[in-house]
Amino acid sequence: MKTVKFTVSALAIIAASTSGALARDQIQSAGSSTVLPYATIVAEAFGENFDFPTPVVESGGSGAGRKKLCEGVGENTIDIANSSSRIKQSDIDNCAANGVTEIMEVRIGYDGIVFASDINGAEFAFTPADWYNALAAEVVKDGAVVANPNKTWADVNAAFPAQDILAFIPGTKHGTREVFDTKVIEAGCKATGALEAFTAAAGGDEKEGAKKCMNLRTDGASVDIDGDYTETLSRIDANKNAIGVFGLSFYQNNTDKLRVATMGGVVPSTESIATGEYPVSRPLYFYVKNAHLGVIPGLKEYIEFFVSDDMAGPNGPLAAYGLVSDPELAATQAMVAAETPMGPLN
Repeated sequence: MKTVKFTVSALAIIAASTSGALARDQIQSAGSSTVLPYATIVAEAFGENFDFPTPVVESGGSGAGRKKLCEGVGENTIDIANSSSRIKQSDIDNCAANGVTEIMEVRIGYDGIVFASDINGAEFAFTPADWYNALAAEVVKDGAVVANPNKTWADVNAAFPAQDILAFIPGTKHGTREVFDTKVIEAGCKATGALEAFTAAAGGDEKEGAKKCMNLRTDGASVDIDGDYTETLSRIDANKNAIGVFGLSFYQNNTDKLRVATMGGVVPSTESIATGEYPVSRPLYFYVKNAHLGVIPGLKEYIEFFVSDDMAGPNGPLAAYGLVSDPELAATQAMVAAETPMGPLN
């Protein structure tokens, strides 16, 4: 196999989130800000090593990317949606309604969600229960459900400093938010007994109880960030006591600015995610419109290059940037080679 060249600049990664669509002989992708740097690294290397234009990679959020993918088939629609959460049935239904009937689901590896604050700030050892009690609209106090009275992190956990609760979390259009809601807020709701209380109040309907878990406070302690992780970082720079939610790879590339917390007693790292020890990890995906294969120049070659050992393997540049290599990468490579569309959601 030929030697692959890499000359990706930080400027190229940042610029990719704002670049406009170019000539349609270029592959076009959009979606997750978490997948953005990985896709940009691959796109730049692809442009340098193949006789095709460098693909266009845009951000906008996982949900927005999947929505764009499902707008229809044709040169005025994108080819790939990058996503830090799995596609939903509502996305698949929207795609089908617009003539997008075959979608390839490509898992590129794994990442973790981390909780980080200013490098000079206090150390935290969190559990999901801590985050639920900090951000939920209602919590359980002395056996009763009450409006969240907690003002400082010390109110949440006596081991924490008495600094005001201010958390910058991903907005609802981001795939990271879906994982945060499920693995942190919902898990914390259950651990604190709030889910049981909400379910009882709903006449035993656990589904309704779980919905109540998702209601976060609106008094300024929890702030949705609709931009990417660079916006969260800038907010923390301006609010030194704030805590932000980031992807592991973003944190690993900003360790000079951020101090990371443990979750459930585990330090987030590529190793703790690879072993499954770190509790807040998630697979990363991109979704391909199969109708564009063989039509958009270089699309098949780009997809195969993305999941190649040279790029997505444990010794590739994506791992060097922070991606946890998928132990089942060979199966993904075979699926891509066969252009196998995804089946029904499990």
